[in-house]
Amino acid sequence: MAKMAFLFPGQGAQYVGMGKELAEQFPLVQRHFDQAADLLGFNLAKLCWEGPEEELKKTFNQQPAILTLSVACLSLLAENGLKPDVVAGLSLGEYSALVAAGALSFEQAVPLVRRRGMFMQDAVPLGLGGMAAVLGLETNLIDEICAQVRQATGLVVEGANYNCPGQVVISGHTVAVEQAMTLVSQGGGKAVKLSVTAPFHSSLLTPAGEMLKGALHDVTVHAAQVPVIANVTADYVTEGAVIRDLLIRQVSKPVRWEESVRRMLADGVDTFIEVGPSKTLSGFMKKIDRKVTMLNIDDAQSLGKVLDSCGRVC
Repeated sequence: MAKMAFLFPGQGAQYVGMGKELAEQFPLVQRHFDQAADLLGFNLAKLCWEGPEEELKKTFNQQPAILTLSVACLSLLAENGLKPDVVAGLSLGEYSALVAAGALSFEQAVPLVRRRGMFMQDAVPLGLGGMAAVLGLETNLIDEICAQVRQATGLVVEGANYNCPGQVVISGHTVAVEQAMTLVSQGGGKAVKLSVTAPFHSSLLTPAGEMLKGALHDVTVHAAQVPVIANVTADYVTEGAVIRDLLIRQVSKPVRWEESVRRMLADGVDTFIEVGPSKTLSGFMKKIDRKVTMLNIDDAQSLGKVLDSCGRVC
């Protein structure tokens, strides 16, 4: 039997103007931005729609911004009768997925990801850590290069995001990441330094996980009503206590995205909808499996395409 999954994007998906058109056409979307503003204490809609871009890109701003638009888009799908059989999100997107699954409320998630962004930013001094996208090399070779640099330098460099065939993001100490980039080039691959302010999903962010543990202490994490594929395990999770533990570990562990998608494919998912800004996850899907139906929603036109397509395939 055919199944449908909702996928939620992570950091880097934001752009100035995101959600503006939808909010103008659908009061439901505007209500989400208004509610987020009340929860955060500042005008999130103004930041998303007018910028400045540098302010929107700040980790502790883009996380609640992306989550708010993602959940607003989710609400539009629900209003039109579309419900997922399984959900997953890339890094930050896992929080949107948990809202979709009923494990977290929107009211809980917005301030929580704002604090998560602050913890992740503050865990490592600026300039000490960085990330790079590695293209064109086998995953096992990238892992070997990172291990070689760790052994030679005593510094941290690790696989952080295993996104799709031919794309792995590495993270760690800036010096170690740069040395790994040199070895990647020598091995015939391409390495691109990412414009980020911290070494996300590396062991350097373990302190951020400890701070997040404290923040989660006062948050009730319910059992998921829809199966969620967790980043850390690339496997299903539904129990609230397990979800809480995985969220703590997630900030310093690699995101196993390709494995997560392949797990859903193996279980019969043949329609995927990327719910939230940009089409990053849609791009990954093209490299994982081009045969599936891959849709997205982040504006009125893409919403129309989803509803039209799902009238036939969902």
